[in-house]
Amino acid sequence: MHTVEKIGGTSMSRFDEVLNNIFIGQREGDALYQRVFVVSAYSGMTNLLLEHKKTGEPGVYQRFADARSEGAWLEALETVRTRMLSKNAELFASEFEQRAANQFVNSRIDDARECMSSLQRLCAYGHFQLDEHLMKVREMLASLGEAHSAFNSVLALKHRGVNAKMVDLTGWHRDAPLPFEEMVRHSFEEVDLSRELVVATGYTHCSEGLMNTFDRGYSEITFAQIAAATGAREAIIHKEFHLSSADPNLVGADKVVTIGRTNYDVADQLSNLGMEAIHPRAAKTLRRAGIELRIKNAFEPEHAGTLISQDYKSEKPCVEIIAGRKDVFGIEVFDQDMLGDVAYDIEISKLLKQLRLYVVNKDSDANSITYYAASGSRKLINRAARLIEEKYPAAEVTVHNVSIVSAIGSDLKVKGILAKTVAALAGAGISIQAVHQSIRQVEMQCVVNEEDYDAAVAALHRALIEPENHGDVIAAA
Repeated sequence: MHTVEKIGGTSMSRFDEVLNNIFIGQREGDALYQRVFVVSAYSGMTNLLLEHKKTGEPGVYQRFADARSEGAWLEALETVRTRMLSKNAELFASEFEQRAANQFVNSRIDDARECMSSLQRLCAYGHFQLDEHLMKVREMLASLGEAHSAFNSVLALKHRGVNAKMVDLTGWHRDAPLPFEEMVRHSFEEVDLSRELVVATGYTHCSEGLMNTFDRGYSEITFAQIAAATGAREAIIHKEFHLSSADPNLVGADKVVTIGRTNYDVADQLSNLGMEAIHPRAAKTLRRAGIELRIKNAFEPEHAGTLISQDYKSEKPCVEIIAGRKDVFGIEVFDQDMLGDVAYDIEISKLLKQLRLYVVNKDSDANSITYYAASGSRKLINRAARLIEEKYPAAEVTVHNVSIVSAIGSDLKVKGILAKTVAALAGAGISIQAVHQSIRQVEMQCVVNEEDYDAAVAALHRALIEPENHGDVIAAA
C-alpha cells in the first residue's frame, strides 16, 4: 500500500516548495498517509559538520580530528549551531514552532559538544588513542544534519494538521547499536502507516557503521533498506531534475527528453560513470526485494518521472541517455613481456584499488593495458604510475588526460550504432582515442580528449537521440 520516498538536501533547502509539492500537495484525509519520507540534511549542512565534499574545506569533524585544543573545532560546531538556528527562523514564523525547533537543535549540539570534549580529555592519556574513535565521532556529527531536517519536517507537518511522526534512526541515547537491518525493522514496528505520515532520518546508527562502507552515501542505503523492510509498493527519489537523455546544460533544455522507463542495469552503468540515479548497493537492495524505483522532479509533482525496474527492456532498441565524465586519466602500461601473463592485470588492479582509484573501464591488447581511472588527483595518478614502473621496470607507463562519453540504453542493439557514433564525432572534429562496446549491449563508451567532452555529448545526443523524435518522454512511465 505504501511508498518510501527520499528527498535530497538541495530540495530540502527549498522546504516550502517541498511541503506544498511533495509532503502535502493536493492530498487530503487518508491520501496524506501510506508514505514514508527519508530526508537528508539541508544543503551545505553536512559540509559544515564533516568537510566540504568538493573543496575539502574542513568542517567540525576534520578540525576535531586534527585538533590539539578544543578551540579549533568548538568554533566550527558553534557555526553549525548558528546556521541551524538561522534555518529554523527561516522556516517557522510561529514562536511556538521556532522555540521547539531551537530546543531540539541546542540539545543535540550540546550533547555532541559534551561527548567530544570528554573524548578529547580521555585521549590526553596514553592508554586511549583518538584515531580509534574518530569514525564514531564522524557518524555522530553526520547524524545531526539529518535529525535537524527530519524534526523540522514533522513540526511543519503537524502545524498543517498532518499526523506526522519522526522515526529517529540516529540511535541518540540508545544503549547499544543494533545491526543495520534489525535497527530499521525495529524502528518501524510501532508505526501505523495508515494514519501516520512518517519522516525518517537519512542516517542510521548501527553496529556495522554505515559510514565505514558508504561514507556520505548512507542516506540512499537507509532509504532502500526501509523500503525493503516495510514491503513498500514503490520507492521514489525526488531530485531537482528529471532523469533525462543528457545534461541540459550541454545539449540544451529544449532538446533533452525525460527517459520515462528503464532498468536497474542502466542505473548501474550511470553509477559506474559517477552519475548516480541511485547508489548501486541501494539499487541491489531494491532489486532483491522486487521493488521498482521512480525518479521524480521534486518541483514538477504531476510528472510521472522515470520508473526503473528489473526486467524492463525498451520495445524498440534505442539509446536512452548520453552520459559520461571528464575527470578521467588513462594509465597506459606497455611492456612486451606482458603477452600471456595475466598477473600483470591482477597486480596493477590491486595496486590501483589500494590507492583508492576508481577504474571506470580498461582495455588491453597483446602487450599493453590501459586503465581509465576517475576520482583521483593528478598527484595520486602520478604516484600510481611511479609504483607501476617500480614494480615492472621494463614497462613504459604513460598518463593521458581523457574523458568518457557513453551511449546507454536498456536495449542498445541499434543497427549501425557504431558507424553513427564514429560519424557524429568525426563530423564534430573529435578524435576517438578508444571505443568499448560489450556483448550485453547496454552501453557503448567512447574515450575522447578531455577538452572534447562537452562537444562529444552534444554530438552524440544530436545523432543518436534527437532524430528519434521521442516527444516529451522516451517511454511513458
